[in-house]
Amino acid sequence: MKWLSLVILIGLFVLISIYVGKYMYSILFKTKSFMDPVMDKVDNAIYKLAGIEEQEMNWKEYIKALITTNIVMIVVIFILLMVQQFIVGATNLSLNMNWHTAFNTAISFMTNTNLQDYTGELNLTNISQMIVIIFMMFTSAATGFAASGAFIKGITGHELGNFYKDLIRIITRLLLPVSIIVSIIMIWQGVPQTLQAHKVVQTLEGGTQTLAYGPVAALESIKHLGTNGGGFFGANSAHPFENPTPITNILEILLMMFTPGAYFYVFGKATKNKKQGVALFSAALILFLAVIPIMYHFESLGNPVMNNIGITNTLGNMEGKEVRFGMFDSSLFSVVTTAFTTGSVNNMHDSLTPIGGAITMWNMMLNVVFGGKGVGFMNLIIYAMLAVFICGLMVGRTPEFLRRKIEGKEMKLMAAVILIHPILILLPTALATATGQASLSGYHGLSQVLYQFTTSAANNGSGFEGLKDTTVFWNVSTGIVMFLGRYVSMILLLALAGSMKEKRLVAEGAVSFRTDTSLFVGVLIAVILVIGALTFLPVLVLGPGAEFLTIG
Repeated sequence: MKWLSLVILIGLFVLISIYVGKYMYSILFKTKSFMDPVMDKVDNAIYKLAGIEEQEMNWKEYIKALITTNIVMIVVIFILLMVQQFIVGATNLSLNMNWHTAFNTAISFMTNTNLQDYTGELNLTNISQMIVIIFMMFTSAATGFAASGAFIKGITGHELGNFYKDLIRIITRLLLPVSIIVSIIMIWQGVPQTLQAHKVVQTLEGGTQTLAYGPVAALESIKHLGTNGGGFFGANSAHPFENPTPITNILEILLMMFTPGAYFYVFGKATKNKKQGVALFSAALILFLAVIPIMYHFESLGNPVMNNIGITNTLGNMEGKEVRFGMFDSSLFSVVTTAFTTGSVNNMHDSLTPIGGAITMWNMMLNVVFGGKGVGFMNLIIYAMLAVFICGLMVGRTPEFLRRKIEGKEMKLMAAVILIHPILILLPTALATATGQASLSGYHGLSQVLYQFTTSAANNGSGFEGLKDTTVFWNVSTGIVMFLGRYVSMILLLALAGSMKEKRLVAEGAVSFRTDTSLFVGVLIAVILVIGALTFLPVLVLGPGAEFLTIG
């Protein structure tokens, strides 16, 4: 039954990708849609109020507008977090967030990472949850969507558009409407939505308990739709107020998958060859499906330490997992949240088996398995262009992608995009390990450090929460990694899109290497695996690999 449910989930994912892709194409390329009669008036009013002019931007203007807007929001949010106790008139000392946690949080949510070195129900007010966290979940997701849309336009020969208009259209036409609908469903399933901060209830023992709650449903909807991942509560989607039922669990999984697959449809339509999108989608889907049975198998085997001392195990490794979700749904959620770079969790990743933990890191290290807000798609395009380049070298032809030549400038940009990710993971991991920043010694201690920088560089936000990451070192170092991982990649990718846009189309010959065939899908997967294995396999062997071999 569990595998049948996976087949149904994938079927729904494919259908959602097609129909959401059609709608997203209308948003990004400004074609007609059913929302135009209402939303054109709303958007035009916002343009007029904000003084946004009707002009196209080149890649430099686009990235300048994007980064400037994001930095301004980071500064404002940092200030709001530092003075939140005065905004609400509260005297609770737990609201007095220190500067390095505020620094980390502001960058984390603006980069769509949502790494949380604080506990939401203790360290934020409901007003802070709304004007800081939920606000940034919308704007950071829309920023990613806009950048991905501009990238698609550029590599397919279209004008990149206007960042400010793209940002507004994505929020008003996609993120807000869907979030409102999902919030209503969440409320129906028992997720709280209130401005009250606490509720005192009577326990079964006759005592009283104070429960924290607030506008949870509003946060939960955009948290997954925007592949943000940050939770209202410290336990994230393992908390019954965030994810109370099997219906909300599958809804959250589908929301994480709602837009990433749609970019492949947008790309296919932009190239006027939908097979291009299908080929890339197939490669990502194969990489995604390949790790699900591995994760489930090793989690089902249980904890080797417990097994070796003779404790009967029929449920698998249930440490850190919720009984209401069970082994399969927990394993699937972990794969989805790291493949689609969301970062929300319905179980604790630090309690996964060594191979289970390695799978979550592998998804983030590759950063091409769909990803969130088009991130996986853009990185997959880089690997596709690299595959074309390698194949071109083999036959002595100048490599071409979408009938545009890949030359020295493009190769340098592609190499930089591919290298920045492992640099931001491996160098800080080595630094933290060498300076004794790990919370644990041994192989699992290395895995915790490696996971923290992997999730930061990939803008994922999940964590091995046994790591004591509330220090100045961890807040500042991961903040820097998140910032560079987000914006350096965006600069390079949009520079590549701008370069490809200016190239002349070359005639497609009989010997041209087609990128819309099953052969190319195989070549693309091979290139991804070879580069991924050469880059990250050694450190995975030192961490989770060695732990697996020693505790078994």
